[in-house]
Amino acid sequence: MKMRLRHVAVFSILLAASARAQDANIPHLEKRGTATQLVVDGKPYLILGAEIHNSSSSSLDYMKPIWPRLAEIPLNTVLTPVSWELIEPTEGQYDFTLVDGLIQQARQNNLRIVFLWLASWKNGMSSYAPLWVKRDTRRFPRVIERDNEVEILSTLGKATMEADAKAFAALMHHIREIDGQSHTVLMLQVENEVGVLGDTRDHSAAADKAFASAVPHELTTYLQAHRESLFPELRELWDANGAKTSGTWTDVFGNSPRADEVFMAWNYGRYVNHVAAAGKAEYPLPMYVNTWLAHQDATPGDYPSGGPQPRVIDAWKAVGSAIDIYSPDIYQSNFEDWCKWYNRAGNPLFIPEAAGGAAGEQNVFYAVGQHDAIGFSPFAIDSAKDPKNDLGKSYEALIQLAPEILQHQGKGETAGFLLERQKPSTSFVMNRYLVTVSLDEIFGSGAEKGFGLIIATGPNEFLGAGSGFRVQFTPRSPGLPHAGVGYVEEGKFENGRWLPGRRLNGDENDQGHYWRFAPQQISIEKAGVYRFE
Repeated sequence: MKMRLRHVAVFSILLAASARAQDANIPHLEKRGTATQLVVDGKPYLILGAEIHNSSSSSLDYMKPIWPRLAEIPLNTVLTPVSWELIEPTEGQYDFTLVDGLIQQARQNNLRIVFLWLASWKNGMSSYAPLWVKRDTRRFPRVIERDNEVEILSTLGKATMEADAKAFAALMHHIREIDGQSHTVLMLQVENEVGVLGDTRDHSAAADKAFASAVPHELTTYLQAHRESLFPELRELWDANGAKTSGTWTDVFGNSPRADEVFMAWNYGRYVNHVAAAGKAEYPLPMYVNTWLAHQDATPGDYPSGGPQPRVIDAWKAVGSAIDIYSPDIYQSNFEDWCKWYNRAGNPLFIPEAAGGAAGEQNVFYAVGQHDAIGFSPFAIDSAKDPKNDLGKSYEALIQLAPEILQHQGKGETAGFLLERQKPSTSFVMNRYLVTVSLDEIFGSGAEKGFGLIIATGPNEFLGAGSGFRVQFTPRSPGLPHAGVGYVEEGKFENGRWLPGRRLNGDENDQGHYWRFAPQQISIEKAGVYRFE
């Protein structure tokens, strides 16, 4: 009997060791220098992805011909919804057939997945909740707007929060069971573009009571502790009302739509953190929330009030830490601004939705090169006319460059840029040189747009990719005062090895004055720089 117990004990120890090893290898976020990277199977991973339409993945037959087309773009990751209504059509009875099929189809096409949990909210509304939730408005209360009940589940519904969390936990438990070793699934988006649409806040009886009550101590304590790093707009709102550390929501934040938005941010943050934490308890993959961004001067309610806009992310953070990344869905023209506003105060940049086409082709270089983005993902890729001719060209270059990009992120050795006639140049210091990047011009004509990234791979060696720009180097350290472009090689990477093509000289480097990237195509080039008197 003692021998048998000893064998059981040894088996238990081995099982526990195996579980710990699995936990160490599952996809996770890791701080490396100033960058936060997604680590998959022990290596940094750059998501070069795209999101499919909301309803595409509700049918495995519909998806079957789509997967190969996505792989050919080429993508390495697909963002695809999985909805509460389809995995729990009857309360307490789960059906993961669709989840299993999507994971299997992704594996067959050598692709990874980021699942989008469409549950209590999608684009502010609650159309993806199961029918048994929608029917029972007493148990699962709705938001009240201007005395009208709307199809938005209230954040104050405790039973709703618990039901959502239970379903999400069941999903994560199942993903761990079928994918805990293969790691096809990389991350989870929890809900989608949450917030109250049509009013500045929920006016249900429970919400009115909470709004008239004291601001939670956790939030005021957070504001005090993080005063210097608060987003400026939130700090200004708090200061304008006396920077109080106690009182009702009106006492602390005033009587305005902005105060309503902070109130809703706290409540959405509390709800979504609870759901995420329940999922992480089963399988702790990285989790993020995405944001329907507000246009300038828009009023909360014109966009989902309470979603993690930059000015209220701090209210979300004060609730808990189950959300790893606060992400922007960027369709607006000021792409660089949104990247800056989200890549701050320790928040890594991941862009789960963005404009595709020519804009996406250019913007991905800036996000990855300038802000160490974990990944980039245009929306509705399955209906794009010809993604191989725009996004695909960028992804072809970036897939080759990914090991170099990931090696140099977080060290001040990468830079990305977007140029146009209104902003024809930019500059930055890299490897003891002032690097000036401007729109490419030769023979009196120039590019209308330029975009790309540069990586410092050695003391006097640089790797670049993009289109429509030229580069000049100026020494920024003691020694010889001038710098020249010693050589430029066009080339590509295969299996991590640099394969040089043409040696670019003459017209191709403006007679040795510039490192040039012609506007006719996206190219990868390597340059060597030298100094002289």
